[in-house]
Amino acid sequence: MPTINTSAPERIHKLTEAGFWGRDTLHGLLARQVTQQPQALAVADQPEKEQLTGAPSVRLTFDQLDAASSALAIQLLDRGVAADGRIMVQLPNIVELVVCFFAASKLGAIISPLPVQYGAHEIKHLSATLGATVFIGCPCFKGEDLTATAREVLPHIPVLVMGEDLNGLETRITEEQGRRLAGHTETLTDPANRVLTVCWTSGTTGTPKGVPRSANMWLATARATAEAGGYLPGERFLNPFPLVNMAAIGGFLFAAAELGCALVLHHPLDPALYLRQLQDEKIHFTIAPPALLNQLAAKPEFWGAFDFSALRAVGSGSAPLSPDMIATFEGDYGKPVINFYGSNEGLALFATPDTAPSAGLRASHFPRFGVDGLAWPGNTHRAVHSKVIDVDTGADIDTAGGVGELCFAGATVFDGYLGTDNSEVFTADGFFRSGDLVEISGESPHYYRIVGRCKDIINRGGMKISPAELDTLIEAHPDIAEAAVCAYADERLGERVCACVVAADPQRPPSLDAICAFLSDRGLATFKQPERVHYLAALPRNPMGKVVRAELQRVVQGAPAAGTAST
Repeated sequence: MPTINTSAPERIHKLTEAGFWGRDTLHGLLARQVTQQPQALAVADQPEKEQLTGAPSVRLTFDQLDAASSALAIQLLDRGVAADGRIMVQLPNIVELVVCFFAASKLGAIISPLPVQYGAHEIKHLSATLGATVFIGCPCFKGEDLTATAREVLPHIPVLVMGEDLNGLETRITEEQGRRLAGHTETLTDPANRVLTVCWTSGTTGTPKGVPRSANMWLATARATAEAGGYLPGERFLNPFPLVNMAAIGGFLFAAAELGCALVLHHPLDPALYLRQLQDEKIHFTIAPPALLNQLAAKPEFWGAFDFSALRAVGSGSAPLSPDMIATFEGDYGKPVINFYGSNEGLALFATPDTAPSAGLRASHFPRFGVDGLAWPGNTHRAVHSKVIDVDTGADIDTAGGVGELCFAGATVFDGYLGTDNSEVFTADGFFRSGDLVEISGESPHYYRIVGRCKDIINRGGMKISPAELDTLIEAHPDIAEAAVCAYADERLGERVCACVVAADPQRPPSLDAICAFLSDRGLATFKQPERVHYLAALPRNPMGKVVRAELQRVVQGAPAAGTAST
């Protein structure tokens, strides 16, 4: 089983002494809310949960969430899952998934949530990387059994069905069970710094990588998000993003537990339902994709059809925002827009009306947090550090107009990818190399502007896709001599995937449907599959024989949408 280490004692001591890390755990935050407001709403399902999963929507108070997570923890204990157990979970955004996080915290286990889009290829590979000891899935999501694939590819570990093998909504436990769980939890060593989650990201290279994070790391991220969003105790949040990464876990789950806020769930994104939830649940803060905000800004009559008087502010990110959209939301609708830039690894930048007052600036620029000599409102800029380095030499860049790789350090940042060589992931002085190219810019050089990526990761609507992984799979097609994928621009998702193919028989090139069917047969997730195919006589390569993906993108961007032969 791969070793998953906690942070080094020196790092723990340094950040604890500075006041950025402490002793709080996820289940400890919940216990605090149970003491202070046991009957307040903690988490609520989306109203169409029954259509998606066949199970009715539920709403849990903090007292009920505490009881349900204890009951689930006991069920897992009875099945041999204890401290350091590795729980792989593939559930949609439903209350039971939230219960899983708190149960894992009480057990001292590691929870690894998977996107529901992941298929056999990803489940098998990531389970081996994690050393998963149990898999929890959903018997039905949009008509699909999310445990069937796991049973096929994970024959050596228990695959448990939520709602059948496990009850994630049970709120009755006996006194003896309660004492047994409490005794177990009390034996955990330094629980705030134990690895609690392993989420998955494409990182800066290769196929999806595991990102181990402790409660302290997540809380640092949560506090940064809360600062950006102006979170207040007892507010109501609407979370439209899957609870598998930074935006949902750091931005909502941990922040809600710390501040005693209600977490209302949503996903997959249904704009009409999302707007009804904003109104009916009297939501104070939410995050929405740029495309949805653009649509709302362009249709004031649609906005006016709902009562959003409770909404205090809205966040967005993952792509440059529209200055006109920000101006409309703030000038016409009276709702501030916060631009977020973050990652599972711990990047934490945000632009707010206080840090980037103009709509044009806030749409594409982020404050240079943690840079000596630059002061910003709040505490995040003290908890994190950032800098820019030359991609080739590693030398620091700090002049206006300078372009280089954004590097990040501090309380929000992880310690390194799971089971990989991290020697090139961090700089010599301990900064995480994000892989993003930024320009030091703004009217005064106090801001970063994201200008590209050092590596070739494709960002499809916030889901990171490794081209190298797809290259290998597509080239295995019997009718393809060689292949490489690249991104092409898309207004809604930012980027989509194009397969650039050299056919084994130029007279009979495989169609896009044939390529996708081939990939589906190998268990590749649908969101990773190419949506265009471009035929070439040969792939462009540099003198070392490496495919020049930038050249592929230039060719594809100038080509018609349908795949056509090119020489």
